[in-house]
Amino acid sequence: MNIALAHFRVGETDGVSLEMDKWKLQLEKMGHNVYLLAGSTGSTTGYVIPELHYKSEDNNRFVQNAYYKLEDYKDGDELETAILEYADRISAGLEKFLKEYQIDILVPNNMWSLGWGLPAGIALYNTVKKLNVHCVAHNHDFNWERVRYSNPTCDNVKRMLAKYFPPKDDLIKHVVINDIARCEIKKRKDIDATIVPNVFDFKAPLWKIDDYNRDFRETIGVAEDDILVLQATRIAERKAIELAIDVIAQMQSDKNLNELYTSKLYNGKVFNKDSKIVYVMAGLPESEPGYIETLQAKAVKLGVKMIFVNDVVEHSRGAVDGKKCYSLWDVYAHADLVTYPSVLEGWGNQFLEAIFAKKPVIVYEYPVYETDIKSKGFDVISLGNTHEVDKDGLCTVNKSIIEKAAAEAVEILIDNKKREKVTEKNFAICEEHFSYESLYRILSDLF
Repeated sequence: MNIALAHFRVGETDGVSLEMDKWKLQLEKMGHNVYLLAGSTGSTTGYVIPELHYKSEDNNRFVQNAYYKLEDYKDGDELETAILEYADRISAGLEKFLKEYQIDILVPNNMWSLGWGLPAGIALYNTVKKLNVHCVAHNHDFNWERVRYSNPTCDNVKRMLAKYFPPKDDLIKHVVINDIARCEIKKRKDIDATIVPNVFDFKAPLWKIDDYNRDFRETIGVAEDDILVLQATRIAERKAIELAIDVIAQMQSDKNLNELYTSKLYNGKVFNKDSKIVYVMAGLPESEPGYIETLQAKAVKLGVKMIFVNDVVEHSRGAVDGKKCYSLWDVYAHADLVTYPSVLEGWGNQFLEAIFAKKPVIVYEYPVYETDIKSKGFDVISLGNTHEVDKDGLCTVNKSIIEKAAAEAVEILIDNKKREKVTEKNFAICEEHFSYESLYRILSDLF
């Protein structure tokens, strides 16, 4: 069959783009022809409908007026008219694509779930109904899970969300990525959905430091004897990066630093008085205005060196505008410790990546981790499962939890036997439950 995987963007390092790559690979193994459709293609190739661009000026305006303040249109009717006109433009491009490539099954990713692209969701539905195209809607996140979409500015937007996000139709099979979402879509929409968890290729060659990425630390200004702590996710409020800043600050207490100074690191390197613990942000910045500045202020206040390196991290290795860029996998190869402090995740792509990279992980036990992941028996440095939000809008957990996590992090940085035991155990669990082989089995049934 001819199958199209659609999203606002592809070929980037966000979780949806990465998961689409995995689906494409498995579907092609089954013998299908698979095409990518998006508003931008990043470092890969695909069919582009410009109006689908994730950060299109028009869609940004629709989002602002639909969810924040209705100010560019006199009322909800005028906003809806503008959205429908834009949807017609997308429909024209979509119809051309579906006919030209003779698409048998369309797989929208999050385009019928979040509510970010109101015109896109409407256009998709109208076009597949017109052409009678079957769909498998891959829903990574839902609008009811996000604060941004919880209080639309007018009834028109509420109606659009109710009808199209997600739509219930015989042409559409729905896929969700966790059990919480499966229950919610049934309760809210009376839609039966199939769970397809995030997976990773645990039979792939391990990421290592090689001739291409050997200079990565030098490029970003991190010394060889520094400890590189990696945050691989996009930078957004729900990632609760501030919790990891608290842990790193505690790792720099006199007691913990003394442990590091008087012991060799797991890899034989020596952490000395000139060495630093560096918190490296590899992902795309996608937060609301002010969040990154608040994080930076917190890091400065607590004496945590935090650097942003997304300008040299791409979907794949290569040069961008003459500048050498690295893949996310190159960054993992250099990491000594990975943080995953998200308080809300649809599943946990970067958690699997860290396990594949055989790195110890600091994890906040977000709801889906508790329902779909924890029971498998992973060995992680836990930040617990309850948090509060302070006056600056940042998440906090009990100080004793931070202290315990910091001590465990230091221990696993200097105890190589424990580190190997933990990382090998976690790797084996993922091989069994979250591998490409399990994805192949599920997709074989769906398609």
